[in-house]
Amino acid sequence: MSEPGASSGEARALVEGLFRREAGRLVARLARIFGAAQLELAEDVVQEALLKALRHWSIHGAPHDPHAWLVRVAKNLALDRVRRDRRLEHAGAELEAWEELESNASTPLSSADLPRELDQPADDELAMVFACCHPALSRDARVALTLKTVGGFGVAEIARAFVEHEAAAAQRLVRAKARLRDERVEIATPSGPELLERLESVHDVVYFLLNEGLAAHRGDVLIRTDLVREALRLAAQLAANPLTATPRTHALAALVHFHASRCGARTDPAGGPLLLEEQDRSLWDRAWIARGFAHLARAGAGDELSDLHIEAAIASHHAIAATWEDTDWSAILRWYDLLAARNASPVVRLNRAVAVAKLHGASAGLREVLALESEASLARYHLLPSIKGELLRQLGRRAEAADAFRAALALCQSGPECAFLERKLAALG
Repeated sequence: MSEPGASSGEARALVEGLFRREAGRLVARLARIFGAAQLELAEDVVQEALLKALRHWSIHGAPHDPHAWLVRVAKNLALDRVRRDRRLEHAGAELEAWEELESNASTPLSSADLPRELDQPADDELAMVFACCHPALSRDARVALTLKTVGGFGVAEIARAFVEHEAAAAQRLVRAKARLRDERVEIATPSGPELLERLESVHDVVYFLLNEGLAAHRGDVLIRTDLVREALRLAAQLAANPLTATPRTHALAALVHFHASRCGARTDPAGGPLLLEEQDRSLWDRAWIARGFAHLARAGAGDELSDLHIEAAIASHHAIAATWEDTDWSAILRWYDLLAARNASPVVRLNRAVAVAKLHGASAGLREVLALESEASLARYHLLPSIKGELLRQLGRRAEAADAFRAALALCQSGPECAFLERKLAALG
């Protein structure tokens, strides 16, 4: 039984929303059944199921259980491929049993029921993530392939995430799939030392998704909620699976939840960035903050202290502060001192400089920033002159602040952040 017929636009929105959640599960299941060498076939089947849903639902309306509908259509399409290709005969029996297993093991997903969705660990999806993060692939290839196969991202979306042309993104995916095929990588969650070794790469993928989602490096949208949501989903699944629920995984999950909780308050009505002191904290998602603290508590098990633990601890101090004035900058700076002692990267030191300025004043922070201007890795990083400009403005050095903001504008490729810097310049007269 279906709902009343929907317009093509409504059907497309429904299919796209469902497909974003379901694509990874469907591709992962089919790829495991067919084998990694047939990854493109699995993607083609799921894509065809999507098109069938778009056509059918536009006329007849959405079914009451869209997930089951997609599984049934994908299963039938896959069986058609098996009947046409003898090399796939081994997959027939498992495909026949797939729909029954799904109906017994899952319930329809609701777009408004995100917490339950996040709590459902999906073994096939997790196995697919680990296959995408095989050490034979480069870091960028791991991220791109995870986005495509598990996140349901299109080539255009992946190209935006990497700030590259679509042709380059498509070629990256082709090479990654070929490498998996050549290496005969199994779609399975590894065990023992191999699992822990590859888990670090999986963490890296989730961390990349979070950072790019919170501040897209290029384009007209600052917050990429699709990337943040995918980071949130993957982190929660890793933390829910006993094989991957390490203290570092829980630290990552805490970090993602703390940052994701502020997404609704990070931009103004025009889509421009709002600094922490400007955000309406009533818009922060308290349920996700609570989840962040639950993960942070579990991250404390054992003796390990990773960079992810420290970053999550820093984020927790922002999350727990009822107002901007309540922020414990002393504790935050102590955590940054510890992080810089472990990882003295220029970006970490720049973030630490902001904490120094909040606790000890703009002059102290500016000294830290000026010491970083010779760092080659920050030469094209627009946040360095942007932070410098803000500290100079606070010190009343308006002409120098304007020069710094202009330098930041010359490097900035994000439309909302460029508009933010232009407003800073205009305020200086």
